[in-house]
This record gives sequence, C-alpha cells and structure tokens, in this order.
Amino acid sequence: MEESKYPWEIVCMDWVTALPPGGDRSFNACLVLVERYRKTPISLPCHKDDTAMDTAIMIWNKVISHTGLFQNIISDRDTKFTSALWTNINNLFGKKLSFSTAYHPQTDGLSERIIQNLEDIMRSFCAFGLE
Repeated sequence: MEESKYPWEIVCMDWVTALPPGGDRSFNACLVLVERYRKTPISLPCHKDDTAMDTAIMIWNKVISHTGLFQNIISDRDTKFTSALWTNINNLFGKKLSFSTAYHPQTDGLSERIIQNLEDIMRSFCAFGLE
C-alpha cells in the first residue's frame, strides 16, 4: 500500500450500513472516509440505497469542495465505486481508483480499523437512541 506524501492525497472509503434511521432525514447509513496522511476520519450520513451519483455529489459537496481533489481513492468493490460513473470521473480528472481485497487487512488495515472503531461508536449511539 503506497503511503501518502501530503494531506488528502490518498483517501480510503467504506460504508457503515444497517443503522437505525436517525436525524431529520432518517439516515440509515454512513460513508466513512479516512485521509491517509494524518489518519483523519470523516463520517457522512447517508441512505443505504443512495446511488453512485448521490455518493459522488455528497463527496464533492461535503469534502472535495474543501480539500481539493484526491489523487487516489481506495475502496472495497462496492457497486457504487465500480460503476462507470466513478471510472469516468477518475479518468476525467486523471485520478486513481484502487480497490482493496476483501478480508485482506494488509491492503488497508489502518483505515479499516479506524472505520471499524467509528462503526462501533455509531452503533452504540444508535442503541441508546442518541443523534
């Protein structure tokens, strides 16, 4: 796994799903991004049935508009990230989209651990009805 040389160069993304609905818009999932240089996590509330386009717009509006474009996005092989939309976006901007291997923590173990910790925290909040 290549190391990031500066902030927001490499970002890892994964989904936390099957959360109880919460908030004004009844979000039931969360997209977690981990910036690899500083290990900074960002959690974006969303719906588990959001499309690839919904996801791209959310990431653009909530993250990229503040940080600039990422050089590399690392994700699992979720259909939202393997879609033609994401391939075309990355080709358009000359960026890289890498896929981690399932059940292979060496690919992106640190980010997976951060995401797992955030998932545990979110599930605890949901269990107590906190928003």
